[in-house]
Amino acid sequence: QKNSCILPEDLKNFYLMTDGFQMTWSVKTDDTLMPLGSMVINSVSKLCRLGGSSMYTLPSAPTLADLEDDTDEEGNRDKPEKPHFDSRSLIFELDPCNGNGKVCLVYKHAEPVVSPDTEIWFLDRALYWHFLTKTFTAYYRLLITHLGLPQWQYAFTSYGVSPQAKQWFNMYKPITINTALLSEEADSFVNKLDPNKVFKSKNKTPVLKKKQPSQPPGSQKSHTSMTSAKTSSLAGNSSRK
Repeated sequence: QKNSCILPEDLKNFYLMTDGFQMTWSVKTDDTLMPLGSMVINSVSKLCRLGGSSMYTLPSAPTLADLEDDTDEEGNRDKPEKPHFDSRSLIFELDPCNGNGKVCLVYKHAEPVVSPDTEIWFLDRALYWHFLTKTFTAYYRLLITHLGLPQWQYAFTSYGVSPQAKQWFNMYKPITINTALLSEEADSFVNKLDPNKVFKSKNKTPVLKKKQPSQPPGSQKSHTSMTSAKTSSLAGNSSRK
């Protein structure tokens, strides 16, 4: 009522079930818990509007609308129209992203009457807009799919996530780190296993056993005759006794 706008149906149903959502999870390294994932949907009371009013008390202080640049929209006719910080759009913060940017609910057409059509956009720290989804439900699925990993929203920007965040993606979400692959064929994610390479036995060098030197035939005969002579002499001695 304060901003003369109506929440989209899916977001309204979400707030009827729960007033906001926050879930964090940690990883254990060297017996120490380190916070890693964070999934946040602001409550209704924290659904603050961005833009319009100045951040400072001075009457001539600049606003976000003064920092807006519309020159980049001239060559991007095929892309969605970006939100505006002035009265043309209504922007509400859904997720503060731990200071890495802001996920916003955007009413793109606020003049002369606020349109009920909304979209979800990501505002990075350089105040550039990046389109995420058309509905809150689709964004909520993205949030759960990416496990709330640090800077996961930057995977939908032209410059991507930071190298440190990419390491966490490679560990927990190796498929979704490269969003360009999502538009390729479905079998590109199939693990093509070649059993011939996996179960191929390694060629081990055979260990050569040392062979005992063979004795000449004459020595074998003499050894046999000596053994038989000793056996006969022993038998004679026993008969004499």
